[in-house]
Amino acid sequence: MSFTALKLSVPLLRAVAEKGYDAPTPIQAEAIPAVLRGADVWASAQTGSGKTAAFALPMLERLSAGRRPGGRFVRALVLVPTRELAAQVGEAFRRYGRFLAEPLKTLVVYGGVSINPQMMALGGGADILVATPGRLLDLVEHNAVSLGGVATLVLDEADRLLALGFAGELARIKRLMPAQRQTLLFSATFPPEVEALAQGWLREPVRVAVATEPESAPDIEQRAIEVDAPRRTQLLRHLIQTEGWTRVLVFVATKYATEHVAEKLRRAGLAAAAWHGELSQGARTLALADFKAGKLHVLVATDLAARGLDIAQLPVVVNYDLPRSPTDYTHRIGRTGRAGERGVAVSFVSAATFPHFRLIEKRQRLAIAREQIAGFEPVELAAAAPSGTGGVKGRRKSKKDKFREALARGEPAEDNAAASDSAADEPGA
Repeated sequence: MSFTALKLSVPLLRAVAEKGYDAPTPIQAEAIPAVLRGADVWASAQTGSGKTAAFALPMLERLSAGRRPGGRFVRALVLVPTRELAAQVGEAFRRYGRFLAEPLKTLVVYGGVSINPQMMALGGGADILVATPGRLLDLVEHNAVSLGGVATLVLDEADRLLALGFAGELARIKRLMPAQRQTLLFSATFPPEVEALAQGWLREPVRVAVATEPESAPDIEQRAIEVDAPRRTQLLRHLIQTEGWTRVLVFVATKYATEHVAEKLRRAGLAAAAWHGELSQGARTLALADFKAGKLHVLVATDLAARGLDIAQLPVVVNYDLPRSPTDYTHRIGRTGRAGERGVAVSFVSAATFPHFRLIEKRQRLAIAREQIAGFEPVELAAAAPSGTGGVKGRRKSKKDKFREALARGEPAEDNAAASDSAADEPGA
């Protein structure tokens, strides 16, 4: 199938050709016709599947045929969980709509920055508003925007919206919109809370579920390297130097760990920066821009970076700390191997995390050979007997117990942190 067969207009086809898209992805081929018909859509789309174009292109087609009513109204609303995803989705709308005869007013709003410029930009309303829920409600309370004219609503990364604690905000936003509207829900996973959200928001939706086929799966080499926890930073430096990694996205468990590991890498002469939700928006934007431009060698991040970030030609992702959930493992490694590029995903496995990595493999139906790097052979792992659940579900050791065990092994406490950053990692959204 071609994009022409999807009945998109010439300006949109020109934008698609400029992006180098030869044919629609499966999610685009199924979702675009449904959106063009005005149907509600309930779509399951993994990261890197082309889901943004799946709703942006048909929305632009429909919006270009009408006129903005003016005032404080918006015609289309896209709700996203994070600031970075908001910026990326807004840029996608502008890029796909750049050849339209009548430009559509697209605005992006999120927390962490001054609200005043956003209020001014909303003067006269907007055709498309991409927003994080918290900042959108702030703007509503300031009478800067009205949702009474929303004809199309998109809930992008719906599972992440709920995981970050936005359920209350979503309910408030729903009450501010017309009952008669088109709603598009996109989610990578469908836990019970997402199922309930879909049931309450959608009317006779078209279901689009596209499984990742082997032939279209990202080209990601997955590696598991055994190492004692206190030597992970040294091993990371060694791999960067010996394997010629030009840019590396490193995932750790906590905000504190991002700063701690980044500082150790800087002392070793590497251009590294921390990236987490407690940084100002300016600092986050600058660090991400420098990383994309190659000015930073290493970006050390929490799971805030596991979803939505599109970093072109990122060669390597490293799980310095293993993700808490097997699903997050998929999202983390999905930052590499995008758009047909080849990527490498490396996970550090210690004696303490060995059972957890086995669980990740089981849940993801993987079998990854264990490696050991000369000079970094683990001492603790050889003496450990793998058992237990890996700390994902069921009984877990207390922080005090983990701290005592770390001291007994001679590890610094920060190298043993296992707390998970979730809603607290996206303040002011």
